[in-house]
Amino acid sequence: MLIDSHCHLDRLDLAPHNGSLDAALDVARQRGVGRFLCIGVDADNAPVVKALAERYADVYCSVGIHPLDLTREYPTDLAWLLQALDHPRVVAIGETGLDYHYEPDMAEQQKISFRCHLDASRQTGKPVIIHTREARADTLALLREADLSQAGVLHCFTEDWDMARAALDLGYYISLSGIVTFRNADALRDVARRVPADRLLVETDSPYLAPVPYRGKPNEPQYVCEVAAFLAELRGEPLDRLWENTTANFHRLFPLAS
Repeated sequence: MLIDSHCHLDRLDLAPHNGSLDAALDVARQRGVGRFLCIGVDADNAPVVKALAERYADVYCSVGIHPLDLTREYPTDLAWLLQALDHPRVVAIGETGLDYHYEPDMAEQQKISFRCHLDASRQTGKPVIIHTREARADTLALLREADLSQAGVLHCFTEDWDMARAALDLGYYISLSGIVTFRNADALRDVARRVPADRLLVETDSPYLAPVPYRGKPNEPQYVCEVAAFLAELRGEPLDRLWENTTANFHRLFPLAS
């Protein structure tokens, strides 16, 4: 079994499946994908991802506020977050984190929100799903400050080995998406070769970032198989072993998704 550890099922382009999410998931299941983690990005879609997780036995979800979905007027509210997390199908917090590429002027608001999510993780014991872009120093500083025993994952990782190693030293996992297959991703492929087998996850981040040979088209959960196949060849591992290891890692990190 393979697991798509990060997808946005509520945002998929379902046109290839005649508008049916059931059909899109069935295609992935037929290829061996046995779990899907549907990610929350704001307060509005928290009920949506919960409903999807309630509807499908192999779908779980997270809730949180993406750093690019913050507003100056409405910072992340800890009471709301704790209430939203109190659901049996919510296995993680986020996605949260820092993104200075698109909104560097929101850095302080993003750090406040990130700290709120990390606090919620401390109180609930649920791991965090972290988005980080062009915010390496601040991301690592806040993770060190939080010092979470249950840690989490740096999803759709695009940074270098120095940041990956620092996150691994703090107990975090590294999740790789279709970006690792892109022609200009040599530095990321170096990271992919070096991440320990027991700390690696795979994801699609669908509907975004479809892997080669589907780059430029809408992504979907079944394409996690392409990500896994590429990584197995890159790392010189049998494909079935990579499937087995990443699945075990997912269940270790997200024990409620069983």
